[in-house]
Amino acid sequence: MADVIILTNSELRHQFVRKAIALDDDINVLRTYCESTEGSTLDRVREEGDEVKVQHLEARAESEDDFFRHFVDYTPDHSNPKEIPNGEINEEQYYEEIVNLDPDLLVAYGCSIIEDPLLSEYEGRFLNVHLGLSPYYRGTGTNFWPLVNGEPECVGATFMHLDAGVDTGDIIHQIRARVKPGDTPHQIGNRLIADIVWPYREIITKFGDLEKMKQPEMPDNEHYYTTSDYSTEATDQLYKNFEDGLVDDYLAEQAERTTDVPLVKNPVVKSR
Repeated sequence: MADVIILTNSELRHQFVRKAIALDDDINVLRTYCESTEGSTLDRVREEGDEVKVQHLEARAESEDDFFRHFVDYTPDHSNPKEIPNGEINEEQYYEEIVNLDPDLLVAYGCSIIEDPLLSEYEGRFLNVHLGLSPYYRGTGTNFWPLVNGEPECVGATFMHLDAGVDTGDIIHQIRARVKPGDTPHQIGNRLIADIVWPYREIITKFGDLEKMKQPEMPDNEHYYTTSDYSTEATDQLYKNFEDGLVDDYLAEQAERTTDVPLVKNPVVKSR
C-alpha cells in the first residue's frame, strides 16, 4: 500500500484524476491539496474580451463536462480533498502539514510550480504528469501547440520525476494521445486525460520496481511555450487545421509519423 499526497487543481479534469487515483486498492491518499480555480485561464480571457479564445476555452469546459461530470458526481471520493488558495502550495503551513503526514510519495497533476523546501524534501519521491511529450514540447499548452503546428503525433503525456526545471525531470514513462476520426481538439485532449489514470496508478503502486530509463535526446525542433504565447491567431490556426483535415491526414500517416517521435516506455508499466 502506497501512502501518497496528491497536489492538483480544482477544475473538473483534476477532480476526475484525483478521485480515479484514489479508487486503487493499493493507494492510500492521505490528503489531496486542491488549488482554487480562482483566476483561471478562462477567467482571464473573459476579462480580456477575446471572443475567439473565450469560445475555445468554453468549448473545452463543455467537453470536460461530457467526459468527466458523471464520474465525478457519482463516484465515492477517497482522495481526502482540501481546497487551498491558488499558488499557495509552497507556503510553510502546507509544507509542515505534508511532512507531518509522512507520505511515501507526492503525486502532482496540474498544480502550481513547486519550490523548496517541499521539492528537495521529496527529491526522488515526487511524481508529476506533464500533459505534453517532453522534450519535444515544454512549458504551457503543450498539447495545444502540437495541434496548432500540425503535429498530432506530439500530443501525449509524460510521467516524470519532478525537479526544479520546467518539464525537465527524468522521464519514467510516456503515452500518446489516441486520435479517432471526427475528433475535435477537446476530444483528443480529454480522452488523453482519461487515459493517464491507469499508467499513473501503476507508476505509484510499482514505484519501487520502476526501471531507470534512457532519456530521449534533445530534438532539434524542441518547442517551449509560455502563457503569453497563447493568441487569437494560434487559436484560429488550430481550428483551420482541423477544418483542413488534420485528423484524417494524421490517421493515414500515423505509423510513419509516430516513428519519428519515439516514446519512453517503462517495462514495469503495462498497457491496458
